Amino acid sequence: MFENASRTELSSLGEFGLIEHLSSGFSISQNTIKGIGDDAAAIPGPDGKITLISTDLLLEGVHFDMSYFPLKHLGYKAVVVNLSDIYAMNGNPKQITVSIGVSSKFSLEAIEELYAGIKMACDRYGVDLVGGDTSASKQGLVISVTAIGEVEKERIVYRSGAKPLELLVVTGDLGAAYCGFQLLEREKRVFLNNPQHQPDLAGYDYILERQLKPEARKDIIPILENLGVVPTSMMDISDGLSSECFHLAKASGLGISVYEDKIPVDPTTYNFARELELDPSVVALSGGEDYELLMTIKQEDYPKIENHPDFTVIGFLTDKSEGMNLITKGGQKLELKAQGWKAF
Repeated sequence: MFENASRTELSSLGEFGLIEHLSSGFSISQNTIKGIGDDAAAIPGPDGKITLISTDLLLEGVHFDMSYFPLKHLGYKAVVVNLSDIYAMNGNPKQITVSIGVSSKFSLEAIEELYAGIKMACDRYGVDLVGGDTSASKQGLVISVTAIGEVEKERIVYRSGAKPLELLVVTGDLGAAYCGFQLLEREKRVFLNNPQHQPDLAGYDYILERQLKPEARKDIIPILENLGVVPTSMMDISDGLSSECFHLAKASGLGISVYEDKIPVDPTTYNFARELELDPSVVALSGGEDYELLMTIKQEDYPKIENHPDFTVIGFLTDKSEGMNLITKGGQKLELKAQGWKAF
C-alpha cells in the first residue's frame, strides 16, 4: 500500500497531511455517506436520518497539563470538544463512549473526579455514556471520546458546499481560550521559580473558563433552524480561525477573504493579549480551542442573521484563483497564513 524508499518526518506532513496520506488508499462503500475529511463521519441512520460519528484523543503533556488542569474540568472538556464536531455538522449528539489509559500515579478518587466532569457534560448536553474501555498507561493519562449523533438528511452540513461570494460567518468571539492558556502557563512558570507564589488570576475568569471549561455551541443549531438558515458549509474552530478557513476553502475548492476588523474579540481577550504584547487579531486567527462555529451562508440569508448577537460576518468566499487573503484594518490585502495548532 505504501512504498517509501526513505524516512519521512511526520512534521513534514502535519496532522491533516498525515491523515490524508494514510487514508488515501481507502475507499468508502455505499454503506457510508461521508468518511474521513469532515468534522464527523456520516452513515445511514434510522427513520431516514443520518448518524454522525466523531472521535478525539487527548494526551497528557500534549493536549493538557495536569499541573493546572482540574480533573473535573478535563472530563467535561474531553466530552465537549467531541460534541462540538457533531454540532458542526448541524446535528445533535445522542451518545458518547469514553476510553481511558491511566498510570499508577492516579488514585480511584482522581478518576472519580474525571468522571464527575464527564457526567456533568452528559447532563448538560443531554447525551448518554454508553461504553468505552480502560487500560493501564505508562505515559500518564490518555482520554479518547467518541460522540454519536444524528441529523435530518436535508439539514446536514459538510465542510464542502460553499459557493463564491457567499458570506463567511463565525459565532461568538475568538482568541479567549488561547489567552487563558497563556495565562495559566505564565502563572505556572512563576510558581516553578517561586513555589510560595499565589497565582494572580483575578479579573481573568472569562479567558480561564474558555480554556478550562469550554462550551460547544449547542444553542446555534435550533437558532439556525428558527431563523430558516441552513449553512452551505460549516465546521468548528478548534485549531484556530486561519487554519479552519484553509480547511473550509480546500473542501469547497475556493478562496477566502477575511476582514481583520470584523473578527470578534472579547475585551478581556483584547486587553490580556496587549498585556502580553501580542496582537489580538493574531491571537484570534491562530489561537485555537475556541469551539465556535465557522460557516458560510447565502447572501440572501444575511438579513436573517444581520442583527443576531451570536453571528458575525467576517468575510466572503472567492474563486480559488484569488487565494487566501486577510484584509487588514488599514485596507491592505495580505496572504492569510494557517498558523494554528500543529500536532507534529
